[in-house]
Amino acid sequence: MNTQELIKIEDDYFINTFTRQPIVLDHGDGVKVTDIDGKEYLDMFSGIAVNCLGHNHPKLVKAIQDQAEKLIHISSIYYNEPALVYAKKLIDKTDFDRIFYANSGAEANEGAIKLAVKYTGKSEIISTVDSFHGRTIMTLAATGHEEYHEPFKAVMPKGFINVPYNDIDAIKEAVTENTAAIIVEPVQGEGGVNIPDKDYLKQIEELCHEKDIVFIVDEVQTGFGRCGTLFAHELFGVKPDIMTMAKAIGGGVPMGGILATEKVANAFVPGDHGTTFGGGPLVCAAANAVLDVFGEDNILDNVNEVGEYFVSELKKLDKEIIKEVRGVGLMVGIELTKPGAEYVDKFREAGFLINCTAGNVLRLVPPLIITKEDIDKFVKAVDEIL
Repeated sequence: MNTQELIKIEDDYFINTFTRQPIVLDHGDGVKVTDIDGKEYLDMFSGIAVNCLGHNHPKLVKAIQDQAEKLIHISSIYYNEPALVYAKKLIDKTDFDRIFYANSGAEANEGAIKLAVKYTGKSEIISTVDSFHGRTIMTLAATGHEEYHEPFKAVMPKGFINVPYNDIDAIKEAVTENTAAIIVEPVQGEGGVNIPDKDYLKQIEELCHEKDIVFIVDEVQTGFGRCGTLFAHELFGVKPDIMTMAKAIGGGVPMGGILATEKVANAFVPGDHGTTFGGGPLVCAAANAVLDVFGEDNILDNVNEVGEYFVSELKKLDKEIIKEVRGVGLMVGIELTKPGAEYVDKFREAGFLINCTAGNVLRLVPPLIITKEDIDKFVKAVDEIL
């Protein structure tokens, strides 16, 4: 079938929840993807910051193939070696003590909120405006976008308070004796690549310690090297009680997780939480491969070097339409003075896949293996298209 015939299948059969780009992607290699018509694109979006090693990475592919020949799934009531190996490997690299495997960022955040409530016995959660924590009813309540709330207000749980991002005074004013947790993204992705003041997270951490509130960082998008450290909260020198992760953890295989300190994690006992697919052998084999490649190929060094180059080159462009360029590592936003949706189409037509978020921010989260040569091609396109 051709592109239009395939797209018509969605029109006829899918529940309408997405506005998709009018291409059908067929295969990828490195930082490039190709559609079924043979057109090649430089992937500057990497599946919403998921394909951290790009496409068709040989070590990741082999790990998945090898595990698929052994076990793809077993019940969570049995042990499996990839999950156990990965747990030790990851926790040894962090300040956390315990892990719970999930399937997505929304599920990880839901579990984190549930754990905080169980630990504290309290029911209020503070989150920030323009945040994004998921699309389940509870994580939607934590997400700071009123337009997402409106259709579901009748069943929206109480106790969720949204305050402005990067405003510690707003958080302090929102805290009550019933506050269980504060959940925050170290850098807001969906909100427009918003980078907080360097002491913002530290101030939240200190407030949480003072008031015995659980400090949750949502690293679903910022984690696994995206911002130049394994997890972005490391940039700000904080030690949260709970961290959530997903997206890049499996290099493209659906996976999520919760990391927590021993003290908080012990609030959960058997029966309090669970999962059918979380921590399965296939996804954990993929996650092990991703973490191994990070060490073997110095991925973080590339993120920092190329990310700094990327932002500096974009800032050289003298365009009235560019209001601001923001970035940390390979999480970059170009804020425009007008809506950006039409430019997503223009870049696609020119052979570049990007995204527009927050209405006027071109969000760029390419594979972490991207090179300066790739960046030069994209910046040239930015110069021409804008």
